[in-house]
Amino acid sequence: MASRPEILFPLFGALDGLDGIGPKTARAFEGLDIATPRDVLLHLPHGVIDRRRRSTLFGLDFPAVATVDVVVGAHHAPGSRGRPYRVFVQDAEMEFQLVFFHARGDYLQKLLPTGQRRVVSGKVELFDGIAQMVHPDHVLRADDAESLPQYEPVHALCAGVSQKLMTRAIAGALARLPVLEEWIDPALKARKGWPDWSEAVRAAQAPEGVSDLALDAPARTRLAYDEVFAHQLTLAMARARARRKPGRETRASGVLQARVLDSLPYAPTGAQTRAVREIAADMASPRRMNRLLQGDVGAGKTLVAMLALLIAVEAGGQGVLMAPTEILARQHLESLAPLAQAAGVRLELLTGRDKGAERTAKLDGLAAGQIDILVGTHAVFQNGVDFADLRLAVVDEQHRFGVAQRAALAAKGEGADVLVMTATPIPRSLSLAQYGDMDVAVLDEKPPGRKPITTALVSSARLEEVVAKLRHAMAEGRQAYWVCPLVEDSEVSTLTAAQTRFEHLRAAFGDGVVGLVHGQLPPAEKDAAMARFAAGNTQLLVATTVIEVGVNVPNATIMVIERAESFGLAQLHQLRGRVGRGADASTCLLIYEPPLGETAARRLKLLRDSEDGFRIAEEDMAIRGAGDLIGTAQSGLPRFRVADLERQAALMALAQSDARKLLADDPDLTSPRGRAARAALWLMEQDKAIQYLSIG
Repeated sequence: MASRPEILFPLFGALDGLDGIGPKTARAFEGLDIATPRDVLLHLPHGVIDRRRRSTLFGLDFPAVATVDVVVGAHHAPGSRGRPYRVFVQDAEMEFQLVFFHARGDYLQKLLPTGQRRVVSGKVELFDGIAQMVHPDHVLRADDAESLPQYEPVHALCAGVSQKLMTRAIAGALARLPVLEEWIDPALKARKGWPDWSEAVRAAQAPEGVSDLALDAPARTRLAYDEVFAHQLTLAMARARARRKPGRETRASGVLQARVLDSLPYAPTGAQTRAVREIAADMASPRRMNRLLQGDVGAGKTLVAMLALLIAVEAGGQGVLMAPTEILARQHLESLAPLAQAAGVRLELLTGRDKGAERTAKLDGLAAGQIDILVGTHAVFQNGVDFADLRLAVVDEQHRFGVAQRAALAAKGEGADVLVMTATPIPRSLSLAQYGDMDVAVLDEKPPGRKPITTALVSSARLEEVVAKLRHAMAEGRQAYWVCPLVEDSEVSTLTAAQTRFEHLRAAFGDGVVGLVHGQLPPAEKDAAMARFAAGNTQLLVATTVIEVGVNVPNATIMVIERAESFGLAQLHQLRGRVGRGADASTCLLIYEPPLGETAARRLKLLRDSEDGFRIAEEDMAIRGAGDLIGTAQSGLPRFRVADLERQAALMALAQSDARKLLADDPDLTSPRGRAARAALWLMEQDKAIQYLSIG
């Protein structure tokens, strides 16, 4: 295992090694997630108090924080308990009072001897027309006042950690600050005017005004860049390591792809053509492909996936497409079947439900190479599922599968390429943070012929009008979805349950017209309900969000989302994408419970006005923050102390290209800059990367 460079030891010692911090205080710092001097240094101030000295309070707008030279006058001790102790002081132009509650007179006489000069600093307010400073923050002799910073930084605190203690801890940590070799590209550093690392820490901890607290202040930007650079370097090392595993050259002949393209009633979009070209180039190279295909709802990922799978077949191999649920696996099978037929290749489905002779026949066909393309759930991972020659694994809806599962699937093929698909548009900065180890292809155009979806906001008071609209549409043979947020009515929740809504709608439309699917149904019942709806046997499907991704029923033209304000924007956008798939105009009705809060109103209006998933995702992130957007717990998103993912997206892109270039020039990080970058990885606690270093 690589070991931490000695120069960093002082920053990773125990906190109670710092001056004035004992074991008990060190424990209090845990409330701020601070365990080492390094954490203290990166705990930056969020505010600043102007402590510049002035000769008088005259002319100030009260209330205000002021630092002023005074001559101490008379002391007025309180006549009764509970009354304040007052000390009159005179500055260059006016008299005011220092006020103390529960104070000891002898202590104050020592602190503020009548007739002597002092510097006092604190908040001044007018009380009955008299200026008062209640409990000054600082009372200093004139010659000690030089120690007071002109601008005092304000940090986030917690129980047991006062600003005074924080200031002391920071001073102790700054005393240990090493001078480190530079890991940032010199040209970039010069262009941006960034300071050295230790200088940046000092400057960020001693702001000289509000502008120094801004995200774009040079010291702060530099420290944010260090964090995202170390993170991107880790991802770039993971990518380089994956690429070092030998892949296979899978070259397309184009014959099967041409058959599919000729059978289509439309031409692919420019984005689809570009994505297929990038995938084909990756597959033809001797390195393993590790690519993310990101597309908005209805951008045509299925066609791109099929053409990629056909490249594998054209080269004499096999392909597999894996979906997170059986419903989605079956849907992929249905949408790929006509394309496979046009190409003349054999396509099969394998799920956990396949048993006995049927399963054995499929496994034999797969091992013998008679099945060209397999579609399945995670059942395709299991032992006993062997391919004759697996060249490409396509994984749908990546965020439902862990990295380990991706690897297990790829391991089934000798150097199989991996293509991961997601229908969730992710803002660029997040996609870099989450999938920075992959190469990304984006589908940002809609295929021709997809009609825009009319989206409307409807108050829950108008529920019966919505039912009447549905009755009219269903009489014309249309189908509709009705999405509810929860499965059962519970005491704590006012959200209408799918079960109750189903019964209400069944009473309105009659038996056999309305279906129900939710996450707690057994898979067989869920599939059966979906199949009845897809076949047109039921006209209205009441559902929870299980239908969010990938469900494809072209005849469904109305999407009703109840309590829309309780969903995230990305989720609403996904749900809306279930309609608008056929030739007819479609509608999405967002039913909300008034009154709508400001944020909820902003979210729903944005959805009403835009169908661009990437724009919606950017806005969603601006409203909710990055962590909420993908659920921090399972998102694998890094937690930065200085960098702000939402507002510093450009830094992330810059760091990615810089990190990849550094590794391309110096794969083992042995050059002077490479060695400095190793120190940066240790400093930013990128343990994953450090493991890669030691494994080589």
